[in-house]
Amino acid sequence: MPLFDENSPMEYDAIVIGTGISGGWAAKELCENGLKTLVLERGRNLNHGDYPTANLDPWDLENGGSLSEEQLEREYPKQRRTGYTVRPEWVHHFVKDSEHPYEEEKGTRFDWIRGYQVGGRSLVWGRQSYRWSEMDFEANDRDGIAVDWPIRYADLAPWYDHVERFIGVSGQAMGLQQLPDSQFLSPMEMNCVEEDLAASIKNKFNGRAMTIGRTAHITSNPENFGARGKCLYRNRCMRGCPYGAYFSSNSSTLPAAEATGNMTLRPDSIAYEIIYDEEKQKASGVKIIDAKSKKTYEFKSKIIFCNASAIHSTKILMQSTSDRFPNGMGNDSGELGHNIMDHHFHAGASADVDGFEDKYYKGRRPNGFYIPRFRNLPWDPSSKKDYIRGYGYQGGASREKWWRGVAEMNYGGTFKDALYKPGAWQIGMNGFGEILPYHDNRMELTDKKDDWGLPIVKFYTTIRENELTMRKDMSNAAAEMLEAAGYKNVEPWDNSYGIGLGIHEMGTARMGRDPKTSVLNKWNQIHTVPNVFVTDGACMTSAACQNPSLTYMALTARAANHAVAELKKMNL
Repeated sequence: MPLFDENSPMEYDAIVIGTGISGGWAAKELCENGLKTLVLERGRNLNHGDYPTANLDPWDLENGGSLSEEQLEREYPKQRRTGYTVRPEWVHHFVKDSEHPYEEEKGTRFDWIRGYQVGGRSLVWGRQSYRWSEMDFEANDRDGIAVDWPIRYADLAPWYDHVERFIGVSGQAMGLQQLPDSQFLSPMEMNCVEEDLAASIKNKFNGRAMTIGRTAHITSNPENFGARGKCLYRNRCMRGCPYGAYFSSNSSTLPAAEATGNMTLRPDSIAYEIIYDEEKQKASGVKIIDAKSKKTYEFKSKIIFCNASAIHSTKILMQSTSDRFPNGMGNDSGELGHNIMDHHFHAGASADVDGFEDKYYKGRRPNGFYIPRFRNLPWDPSSKKDYIRGYGYQGGASREKWWRGVAEMNYGGTFKDALYKPGAWQIGMNGFGEILPYHDNRMELTDKKDDWGLPIVKFYTTIRENELTMRKDMSNAAAEMLEAAGYKNVEPWDNSYGIGLGIHEMGTARMGRDPKTSVLNKWNQIHTVPNVFVTDGACMTSAACQNPSLTYMALTARAANHAVAELKKMNL
């Protein structure tokens, strides 16, 4: 990547803050439209392919692939609650709580999962890629919740097309009103037990459907994706994919931006303030702290895209105070930092499956099945429940492996021979439910400072009665479908959940029609600072129940092209 050096300019056409899912797209679209663009990343530089654990086997990992209890408590006291970000195979892609602390209001919980490197969390995302539907963009208005989205599905549909053709989304067309189809590559295959469950759901539950997950992996036509290769079914995705088979900023959007000759990348650059020109009534640039030297710098630009992730983008706006904006840039509405949302999960059901002993599957498919939302559909009165909004399920079926024998009271040759054979079939599904945009789910800046002298964030977030009621239904409906399929030992479950654990934090600088109740307009511009765009999770007005990254990408591409058009008209 073309890195910033002492000969690089201090003034650009555009500045992009962040290199993750949305930041990479902003860089690509702006550079491809001819804008000289500075891309800022607070974390270290990381080139595509430099993934140190990508090809390690379990026995290659120190301490058997576990961090010590002492290290977990010292460096990851909050991250360890996730159970998975602290695995040695990919812990280097996530931050240490000891180096990047935050606070939670007593009695509340927020799991802030962050990845500070070029590519951000695009290196470790779940890659599930689902469009939102018209139902989702109308939801707030229909239910009288929060504020109405200033856009509808038709506004975003061509940009979904645009994004999907570039990233590569494998999946199966279903023709469902609540889950519009995408531009699909060949779908991954469900195994025999998953196909059995899908058939049972289709036959026994009107209005429900099951499909293979829609995931940003190249499964066919690799010739259309440049240097990226097809998925090899290793399921080591969170370590970083050296083949570029899954979409990440490092393998896709940043190289596309680099190819134009218009991008300059500056890692180790902590953006902390957007500069406001009182006379021109717009932003003039960005202030940063060099993460290593702790020196400060100012860069000038005509437009700014804030893509630092929902919390950090809002933190930057909160820190960008002036006479015009004493409470943070664009915060006339007082909504900046409020309405934090996520997707609540860790509620579903599992079961054992008899039969299919003569069947197995090939490879380690990095994907599961998906059951789209079937509750509270506006066109189906029979789907109405005693809460609003809904959920979908992600899950999978597999056969027990050799470690099923670790806890067995058995020994001898017969036992050892048995472990060479596949174990019994099991299946499970996990619900992902919508959280409403509650105004008092919020973040604030404290008086405490981090190592760079910047305020530490404190969170005030809880799920409420609507989500708790939904979780009961998530568990019960999952068990209902497994029982209807004839599976054994069906167990509904509801484990602990804290907001943020879904890694879909959003809503802190929402879009809206009215500057009095929202921060951004329909083009993701700050209402009162039109040359500043926010297109990451901060911009979301509601959460739907689908994974949001595909929508972030579509919103970013749409906003970037609008910015270029407005810049050419000299409106910015």
